[in-house]
Amino acid sequence: MYAKVTVVAALLAMAEARFGREQEVANIIQGLSNFGNPGQAATLAGQSPGVLLAGANACAKLQLADTIVTQLGTDPAVISAAIALVAAEKNTNPFAVAIPSICGEASLPATEALRGIVPLIDPDTVGSDVENANSASSAKAPFSANGKSVADVVIENGFSNFTIQKLDGSTAAAAGGAGAGAGAAAGNGGAAATTSAAAVVCSSPATLTTVVKAPAATEAKGNNNNKGNNAGAGAGAGGAANFGLCNPSISFELGRPGRKATEGTFLPIDPLVAKGQQDALNPNIITNRVCDQLTNVCEANQAAKDLCLSAKALVQSLGTKDATTADAFNKALGF
Repeated sequence: MYAKVTVVAALLAMAEARFGREQEVANIIQGLSNFGNPGQAATLAGQSPGVLLAGANACAKLQLADTIVTQLGTDPAVISAAIALVAAEKNTNPFAVAIPSICGEASLPATEALRGIVPLIDPDTVGSDVENANSASSAKAPFSANGKSVADVVIENGFSNFTIQKLDGSTAAAAGGAGAGAGAAAGNGGAAATTSAAAVVCSSPATLTTVVKAPAATEAKGNNNNKGNNAGAGAGAGGAANFGLCNPSISFELGRPGRKATEGTFLPIDPLVAKGQQDALNPNIITNRVCDQLTNVCEANQAAKDLCLSAKALVQSLGTKDATTADAFNKALGF
């Protein structure tokens, strides 16, 4: 009971805080270091931000939640962390699609203690008040889910403004919800219909800046006065940018370990991108690292790589070395 109360409190906190939501889940998993083999919890924590990216398959976080239980055991603390991941909000890319994707595989999650729990969604999504209330209540008392996918459970409990996604990447509109939204967007000259697999793309993981959701008409026309919006829309037009396994955002912080309190440095946010990389006073070192890792380890598509090179060039042209530099890079990537 205590574990469930803790999860609900964590979910409510994540619903209210729009910054670093993925890292909050990662921190919960990181705290399981006393379970499983040495290093397993840290490895699982490092994988969690990637499955919450908009470009990640909607079923991936359910698979990872099952893996957490398989590797770390069934202690209430472990189950609590896995529940937090199942219920966590998955990002959406405002430049490609304005509705969330939810897993339509009835076999996931396989862990019985994780079934019947539904996810949080972006509060800007129409109908989010219903779904987010359901998510919080399901963490305490899971909905009936025998033979049902998470998408089925979500629809049965009053929310349908989303895209159903399968493990193979195929998508379909939830009855009465996403299909209508997609049609309206296409009719207004906006983004492509969300029933296309290409519409489910990568977006803001542990964001440092607020993502401003552009209306569909702006996506179609582009926005010559906003580099971030223009970059995101351009990627969507020629094939949506998919950052694969990684969060390409960077951070700027004062007084990192080994640095003076007044010394500000840059570092990638994602542990996979940052692995083996020290923080740097020069932002160009870090932006270069991010773009390299998109090819080396992130499995990003070409649109994402091209977008990163554009953002990298933007930072170099700015010549600044402060928080606004990191913000500019992240915004140029659509975060």
